[in-house]
Amino acid sequence: MSNTLNFISWNVNGIRAILKKDFISQIKQLNPDFLCLQETKAQKEEVKTALTLLPEYHSYVNASKGRKGYSGTAILSRLEPLSVSYDIGIIKHDQEGRVITLEYPEFYLVTVYVPNSGRGLSRLEYRQTWDKAFRRYLRILDEQKPVIACGDFNVAHQSIDLANPKSNYNKTAGYTQAEIDGFSKLLNDGFFDTFRSFYPDLTGAYTYWSYMFNARENNTGWRIDYFLCSNRIADEILEAVIYPDYHGSDHCPVGLKVTL
Repeated sequence: MSNTLNFISWNVNGIRAILKKDFISQIKQLNPDFLCLQETKAQKEEVKTALTLLPEYHSYVNASKGRKGYSGTAILSRLEPLSVSYDIGIIKHDQEGRVITLEYPEFYLVTVYVPNSGRGLSRLEYRQTWDKAFRRYLRILDEQKPVIACGDFNVAHQSIDLANPKSNYNKTAGYTQAEIDGFSKLLNDGFFDTFRSFYPDLTGAYTYWSYMFNARENNTGWRIDYFLCSNRIADEILEAVIYPDYHGSDHCPVGLKVTL
């Protein structure tokens, strides 16, 4: 390929809802070659119908198999992949439509919506088993060719990745030591956080804000949406971006520009 590719990832918090909020025109402004969506909250056919509004893309959709209107992911790509796979091959982790993988000659593209540990950390134990399984899945892919993995990882990795670290530590889903450790293990397995590779000490850079308490206006946020890449393609990463001025969800898009 040997050209610059523009990747965008966005937790849309409901594809049908965001379509009513200028979504299509914002995507046209961002002009991605690859658009990865999380939390589509619709059945496969509903998502596919919604995405016909972007006919220049091939679309790939995964959805929750039981609970309707829950979780779900999609990838839109200008480039047709060599292969497409859904989920990670473990039944207990494959019920909620959380993973899609596209294979290209030079890399794998994975989008993920990592399970939230839940109110009262009710799903923290499950989350830990998920983290371990997903890390193994990425490692197997990485043994074959470089991986670009993006999405809502539902964890603020460092204290600078959320506005109120002290009051949330070990109390709030997304900032427990168990979740932090799970993400650290992923980074230690041959991947890196592209945004932090460019901005190691930048504060106030968030991708999610609660709808309550004017959180977005006050920038009381969390950075939980990431692009992770295999270490061996670090030199090909040109830019990692957060787009806080794009609205329509409680998350904003994040981006990556790569030469491959």
